Amino acid sequence: MSTPLTIDEPRNQRRKPESFAKLKKSARKLFVERGYHATRPQDIAREAGLGHGTFYLHFPDKRACFLAFVEDARSELDDYLRSRVDQNSTLENFLATTISAIYDYSAEHPGVLNAAMTDEAVIDTEGVQAMPLLHRWGRDWAEVIRKAAADGHVTDAYDCDIIGQAIVGALHQTGREGYASDRKREQVVDNLTRFLVRALKK
Repeated sequence: MSTPLTIDEPRNQRRKPESFAKLKKSARKLFVERGYHATRPQDIAREAGLGHGTFYLHFPDKRACFLAFVEDARSELDDYLRSRVDQNSTLENFLATTISAIYDYSAEHPGVLNAAMTDEAVIDTEGVQAMPLLHRWGRDWAEVIRKAAADGHVTDAYDCDIIGQAIVGALHQTGREGYASDRKREQVVDNLTRFLVRALKK
């Protein structure tokens, strides 16, 4: 009786990570294509080629699955930026390469960031709102500005938390406007970089 257990247990252990990866991949695809509200747990399971119940072995609900997608997108973008941006470069070069890298990521992964930024509409069962991805990025930018100000590279005349949110808003809106107006990305990056450099320099 012990032999089948010895054989089956590793199979189950292997199956769990595989099904989890399949569900995450399917969820990403559907959230990008349909959005949060139009995507159901059973749709994700079906897209992954798994039973509906398998979804709930890995996620308590759709909200948890979506927030996992958001966190993966954020982590993926962070890794992408770290590989492309020199943290020790001049302010102008840092901003230009960061902005350009964000737009490169968006082009290579169409719809991912737009889908991930809808998390302000996700409410949990207690009515507590998840922190929007844009807001989290604003906090990240605030830390960048705070460190640069402490090192004497930018002015310390601003509230870094406000400026961090302002930078993210500018990135988001100029990216949308640039796409809608069919402007060349180089023009968008150049204008936004020069604007931010002028605003942040002492």
